[in-house]
Amino acid sequence: MEIERKYLPSDPSRLADRLVSLQGMHMVQAYLNTDPVIRIRREGDSYVLTYKGSGMLAREEYNLPLNKDSWDHLLGKCDGRIIEKTRYRIPLENTDEALVAEVDVFERDFSGLILIEVEFPSMEAADHFTPPDWFGEDVTYRQEYHNSYMSLQNVTKSQI
Repeated sequence: MEIERKYLPSDPSRLADRLVSLQGMHMVQAYLNTDPVIRIRREGDSYVLTYKGSGMLAREEYNLPLNKDSWDHLLGKCDGRIIEKTRYRIPLENTDEALVAEVDVFERDFSGLILIEVEFPSMEAADHFTPPDWFGEDVTYRQEYHNSYMSLQNVTKSQI
C-alpha cells in the first residue's frame, strides 16, 4: 500500500537554491496504461515496472524489477509523454516517523515544475502530518499533479 501526499513548494526558487548542494537521482518514466496505472521507470542503472491501483492518497502498489532489454522493449509501447525528473531526498525533522520529502524537479515538457511527495507508514500518520513551512499547497487530490495524468496532457508547466 502506498500512502502519499503531494505538495507544491511554498517558494520554488528558494527550494531550488537549497537543492544545488544535494545529489539527486535522474529518473525517466513512461506509462503503458493510466487506468490502472502501469508505469516503467529507470533510475540510473535500475529498471522497474510498477502497477498502481486506484486512489489519490492511498492505493495498492506493486513493483517488479526489469532489465535494460525489457525496459527498451516496453518503452516503445508506452503512450503519452515520457516524464524526466531529478529526485532529491530530504529527511524531515520533527516528525514521529522517519519521513523523507522526495522533491521532484521536472525537466523537458514540464521544466520548472517542482513537486514534493511524502510517503507515510499509515493513514493516521498522513492525516496528522504537519508540513514544514517550505511546503506550499497540498495537491494530493488534484489529478493534474499526478505523473500518469501529466503524461497524457498536451500542456506545459505554466498551464498546470
